[in-house]
Amino acid sequence: SIPVFLGIVSTCDDDEYDDNLIVINEAYHCLQSISLYESGRLALRRHDVITKMAQVYTQRSFQIDEALTLIVTLVSRFGANSWDSDPKLFHALLQRVSLDFETDHAERKFELAEMISALLFHCRRDLVARSVQGEIWPECLYKGISDILKSKIGKAQRDPALKLAANAVEVLGIEWTLHDVENPKKFFLLLLQLAAIEVRMQMDNKSFNQCVQQADLITACFIILELSINYMSTDQLDLDQKDKQQVYTGLKGAFSAVLGVLVKLANDTKKDRLQKAEKAFAYAMVRVLTAWLAQETTAMKNQVSKVLPFLFKLANESFYESRDYRIAHKADNVDDHEQQPPVDILRVMLPAICHLVVEEEARQIFLKEKEEQVLYDCLLFHWSIAHYKKPPVPRAERLKRMNEPDPEMTPQQLDDMKDSRTAIVSLCNILMNITVLEAKMVEESTLFAQLLRFIFENLPELKDIPDNLVMHGHLAVLGLLLLKQQASKIKKNDFSICRYIQTTIRFLWDAYNIDESNDPQALVVSLQYKEHWFEIMELWFLGMQTMSGIIKLIPWISEFAIESGWAEGIVETLRKVKIGTLPPNVKLAYEDFLSQLVDANPAVAPVLKKADALKVCRNHRMMDLGKKLFGD
Repeated sequence: SIPVFLGIVSTCDDDEYDDNLIVINEAYHCLQSISLYESGRLALRRHDVITKMAQVYTQRSFQIDEALTLIVTLVSRFGANSWDSDPKLFHALLQRVSLDFETDHAERKFELAEMISALLFHCRRDLVARSVQGEIWPECLYKGISDILKSKIGKAQRDPALKLAANAVEVLGIEWTLHDVENPKKFFLLLLQLAAIEVRMQMDNKSFNQCVQQADLITACFIILELSINYMSTDQLDLDQKDKQQVYTGLKGAFSAVLGVLVKLANDTKKDRLQKAEKAFAYAMVRVLTAWLAQETTAMKNQVSKVLPFLFKLANESFYESRDYRIAHKADNVDDHEQQPPVDILRVMLPAICHLVVEEEARQIFLKEKEEQVLYDCLLFHWSIAHYKKPPVPRAERLKRMNEPDPEMTPQQLDDMKDSRTAIVSLCNILMNITVLEAKMVEESTLFAQLLRFIFENLPELKDIPDNLVMHGHLAVLGLLLLKQQASKIKKNDFSICRYIQTTIRFLWDAYNIDESNDPQALVVSLQYKEHWFEIMELWFLGMQTMSGIIKLIPWISEFAIESGWAEGIVETLRKVKIGTLPPNVKLAYEDFLSQLVDANPAVAPVLKKADALKVCRNHRMMDLGKKLFGD
């Protein structure tokens, strides 16, 4: 019967139906009744009811609210799979609904807010975000939400507006809040303060169970807080001191309340028996709290220490759930938008852990919980995504597919690779901090020996492309730090070390040159590195310093510096650099490295002298190197 009802509904603009509106009304009732049952929803989907109802709504036909209700019922069941890969219909529908939302000032405005929230929550976010340029509906939403939040409103009006704002910033990015050309930060600050106040009101002195009752609203506020904190950390927003103080006060109040609930939950016996919805809310609390801790590293230290083991436990559970799901679905070539993959809280927590392990108390908790083992598993998993290898072709098909071009990666695959590269950088930073601060433990650890072996064997395989540079540098320098700690266990005939050292020399060597400078006598950061220099500058100096230390402990590694031509190359480059222009920290890095080489290997001095090291030592006042090469 569905086609019959759809036929009546879709012809509701015809003149013959003007006197028969009851029939149309009844047809909608029938469709809505069918949608109450799973078999009915599946049947409605087969008949492409979402597309047909979206057309009805955009064409301003009779009883459009019923059409919208049907759409929301179905997208809430089928998720992003409700929409096809052409976003035109979605944008057209959003345009119509958002315009109604902006211009309607009656109670319907708040009903529409809930409808739009559902549409945004269940849309194909990556597709919508990529195609939204030039659409007007984001501005209509902005004006509609702004009108509500700037008015005198009660809870019944504020809650749907905050939930809608959260869905909007998740799809459109926090930049969407900066629509007002004259005062872009005004709405951003208002939304941030309202979200912080709401979290405090809903969570201050409340139990976990009480908070779960308001989970939808609180989680919406968490989304606004997290995205706002991440955006403020980029320093793109011009906040004066008064703004900063207000924001800090608001956030501190909100996160004190979040921590209070987490402490209660950590001490509750039910913490290991959380239901699905309760666990989702617990994850949401950890996620937003660690976004704050990544920026405010010393905030509320005592409370954080109390709850840290519990945070690790929840984050680890979520990582393994997410990893196992993604591995199980790796072979699926279809994007299943219907089922939301499990969330990975550990991934979000990594920047905060990086700061936490610098603190003595937090680091001891980290080690006691054996968190380094989880991070190693995490590194292996993200490496499998970042270092993508196309699946092997079955033997029977090799001849047939020999001349086929490699399949293009989907936007989702590219996004996943980018995210995994960022995760690996964070993981390396955490593991570097542990390696430096817990030297004795690392020296004796079989896990860190495994990690070093992993770097030896895998880093040389990494594709030499600009996207991989920052990740390559972090893995290379982590390898150097581990190699220094575990120098006593290194065997000279291990070929994997040779390839790793060659790869690492290449990373250190390529950072500076004079060939790409406008001035033939100026040493500059190479173009390939320049774009990422902010991220790898300190890493380069640490790498040079650690390489010098390794040569002292494992002298035979100096052979690679000679064979590769690096030692000679440094001297030849510095010989061309104008006197007085070599930055002091670069001079120190090169001089220390060359001095260690001379001490470690008798074959080095003649090579450097032949390259005119005397001129380099005089020009750049490298006194220590000069004494080693030429005596007093």
